[in-house]
Amino acid sequence: MTRTACNKTLGQYEHDLELELEGAAEFRPATMAAGGALLTVAVVLTALNLRPAITSVGPLLPEMRGALGASDTWAGILTTLPGLCFAAAGLAAPWLSRRIGLGRTVSAALLILVAGLLIRVCDGPLVVLGGTLVATAGIALINVLIPVIIRGSFPAQVGLMTGIYTAALQGGGALGSAVTPVLDDALGGWRSALGAWSALALLALAAWVVGARGFDRPGAAAPAATTKGRSLLRSKLAWTVTLFFGTQSFLAYVVMGWLPEVLIENGTSETRAGLLLGLISLIAVPISLIVSPLAARRDSQSGWIVGLGVLGMAGILGLLIAPAAAPLLWSVLVGLGMSVFSLALTVIALRARDAQDTASLSGMAQGFGYLLAGVGPFMFGLLHQVSGGWTVPWLMMLGVYLVQTLAGALAGRNRYV
Repeated sequence: MTRTACNKTLGQYEHDLELELEGAAEFRPATMAAGGALLTVAVVLTALNLRPAITSVGPLLPEMRGALGASDTWAGILTTLPGLCFAAAGLAAPWLSRRIGLGRTVSAALLILVAGLLIRVCDGPLVVLGGTLVATAGIALINVLIPVIIRGSFPAQVGLMTGIYTAALQGGGALGSAVTPVLDDALGGWRSALGAWSALALLALAAWVVGARGFDRPGAAAPAATTKGRSLLRSKLAWTVTLFFGTQSFLAYVVMGWLPEVLIENGTSETRAGLLLGLISLIAVPISLIVSPLAARRDSQSGWIVGLGVLGMAGILGLLIAPAAAPLLWSVLVGLGMSVFSLALTVIALRARDAQDTASLSGMAQGFGYLLAGVGPFMFGLLHQVSGGWTVPWLMMLGVYLVQTLAGALAGRNRYV
């Protein structure tokens, strides 16, 4: 892609996202009339669906590969798809919601998620990949739009609702990894276990139709044209924030996709491996609700970022040197390290002076950051296949962790794009 094309693409994203934020204000009164409690339930149930489609795969990956006769490369592609979809949604979500409305877009995304979850358990390796692509496309649309809905629907409780949303998202990730092995045993196989998560998505769809019906009117998300904001492609700080966001997402997707298999190969049962991955997701909940507000009150967030990075690197070192010695300890340390995700979102907000720059920085960091993250699981699987072991992939993870910690320390300083 040429530099001119890249500037046009990012500029269009920024413009569309700004229109979304303005559109959110348009539906605020109707939303409040529809009932904040019902909308809160809809947001929570929707958030619960944003990770199980991803985290449910890890504990069953060895069983799936055995049943399908699939390779490490296939497994790497399977765990790479979510990050790539999340990157692409930055362009698709604002465009789609301006044309059919925020509520209809979220409803359509939930239907897409249900379809993908059911498709991927119907046939062989290629169908699994195709279904996963469909499911994560639905998740990707919701990822972009729910924060816009929170900002427009709960203007006086943005912090509280964002905390609830983040906790539900992390809790859903924990449920996906912890409950799926139990479903595998109870339902008689990986296909039924993975397909069962479509029921939760259908429940969220029903809640969304009821809870959000008041604001989903034609044209609510399509206000008059707004002035296009400046591009941040020439800002060194913006690229630093993007690198920080991208590397922490890179590490997170590798852990979600591959950690259970590493633990299982080193003597951990499927059920316990799933529970440990669930624990990693749960650890992020109190960190998100407690550490992020504390860090936001300080001029610099670098100390918190470096501290969590050191804990995460200690967990990776444990998995590299003695994975079977203390899997619970290594998982706790990795979970603490991955909790830096909440600080990555906090930094995006704090490094911008106004809402317009926040939208631009968020679009850049998430668009390019998730693109980088999408490479992680594939690279981890490829290095495992080429090297025949787990040492080289974990060494790569340590290198990425060093980059994340350095970029986070620079991004956390009190400056503005």
